[in-house]
Amino acid sequence: MLDFVVSALVLIVPILLYSLYVVKVQKNFTLHRNLQIVLGVVLLVAVAAFEIDTQLVHGGWENIVNKNPDEPRLTGAAYLSVQRILRFHLIFAITTPFLWVITLVYALRKFPNPPQPGVHSKLHSTLGWLSVIDIVMTSVTGLWFYYAAFVA
Repeated sequence: MLDFVVSALVLIVPILLYSLYVVKVQKNFTLHRNLQIVLGVVLLVAVAAFEIDTQLVHGGWENIVNKNPDEPRLTGAAYLSVQRILRFHLIFAITTPFLWVITLVYALRKFPNPPQPGVHSKLHSTLGWLSVIDIVMTSVTGLWFYYAAFVA
């Protein structure tokens, strides 16, 4: 499950950039909407599956990292460092779904079908860019945490 989430984090940014290209350059608002919905669903499923696996199946990331309690991989300063990275990552990881849902719900309610620019465009653009920054930071910090906790 961890590998699936890492793959999703790696793939999400290029697909997100493509979605921005589609809306900004090609003016294909329907494809942009559809890509955003798919990205949102994929992220929701990936994160839910990851949290279920990590928290319910394994009892937390610490139990995955330190499989053998007699010889833990992370202790002392290294463990505290990984905890700090995780806390920093969670700032973005927790806000991203809220921003994404707000952006999507407003867009689906405020834009016509098929979507076209309108009165809601300015707010949507602001929410969209905040969501982009948030998901990029979620990806970067998530990969940093993954490396620090599970690879290094």
